[in-house]
Amino acid sequence: MSSTSFLITKELQSLASPTKAKLLQGFFKTGKGQYGEGDKFLGVMVPVQRNIAKKLLDIDLSEVGKLLRSPYHECRFTALQILVMKYKKGAEKEKKAIVTFYIKNRQAINNWDLVDTSVPYILGDWLLNEDRAVLYKLAGSKNLWDRRIAIISTFAFIKAGQFEDSIKIAELLLTDRHDLIHKAVGWMLREIGKKSHQTLEQFLNQHATRMPRTMLRYAIEKMSVEKKIKYMDK
Repeated sequence: MSSTSFLITKELQSLASPTKAKLLQGFFKTGKGQYGEGDKFLGVMVPVQRNIAKKLLDIDLSEVGKLLRSPYHECRFTALQILVMKYKKGAEKEKKAIVTFYIKNRQAINNWDLVDTSVPYILGDWLLNEDRAVLYKLAGSKNLWDRRIAIISTFAFIKAGQFEDSIKIAELLLTDRHDLIHKAVGWMLREIGKKSHQTLEQFLNQHATRMPRTMLRYAIEKMSVEKKIKYMDK
């Protein structure tokens, strides 16, 4: 009997579009020296992958692990969507097991979409009521995706009106050299600003002159023209 992970892979392969795959490989920077170097795409769109995931919430974590080891981006994305849905429906014990599994297998979470559509809903949600030291360890990692996981996890905290860890991790990443971290930090700061203009402006008043321009532009995107000019001119 074929394994569930094998059947999922076959289903995704049957839906492949070489034209879309080529576009996605360009969009997700899979060329030599780029952040997604070597990643392979089938050309299956996100809504299709999520529909497949919805049908497979009883899948064992060992089978999810096989999907996460796939060379195909869509297999890994589908695996992560399964985890998000399993976590949401799971009892406390299952949630803890999924978080442990997620952290252990995070080497497979190796592009920004894989991080952004999974980590706030799994690790971030779990850490709402747990010690958050793991995020500071990840923020100091040499691995780009660990650092993005650290800051994007805090989206769950921001939604809950908790800003302290987002601010602290943003400060740790101020000197990061990667554009994808600049965008991620700026995005989280912008989300803080939606909840608390004061908190965002306190951060900007202290750090705007040191922030990479991309990070700053993302952070002030929802501000008035006058305030944008104020901070961009610092």
